[in-house]
Amino acid sequence: MLKILTKRADFLAANKGLRNAKVGFVLLTRPNKGEGVRYGITVTKKIGNAVVRNRMKRRFRELLREHLPQGGLLDHDHVLIGRSGGVERDFAHLAEDLVDVLERAKLGKGDSTRRRRPRKGSIKRAPVKGPK
Repeated sequence: MLKILTKRADFLAANKGLRNAKVGFVLLTRPNKGEGVRYGITVTKKIGNAVVRNRMKRRFRELLREHLPQGGLLDHDHVLIGRSGGVERDFAHLAEDLVDVLERAKLGKGDSTRRRRPRKGSIKRAPVKGPK
């Protein structure tokens, strides 16, 4: 039986787990201490308006209902984060990508951790000294 993640803390905890990215989505997986197979979906406003975001969430929900019972990791949280390529991507390709990503997660393989660029304004720079 699939359970749905509803608490923000669960989503934040999943972000510290294994990360696998594809064209249409990013899958985060993390052990959940015997809670069963749980899933959550996140689609930000960067993707599009409410109609586009809801369409993407419906597609993701159907993908997860179809593939998580037999392909999901036991006692893990699964979080799908929508990417801009997921709206136009064919449903069959999304399904193939999800199966591929779930297999990688079962093997414990994730994408390489790449350092993100710091946000503008957070870089500490030495003060500029002018001519005297």
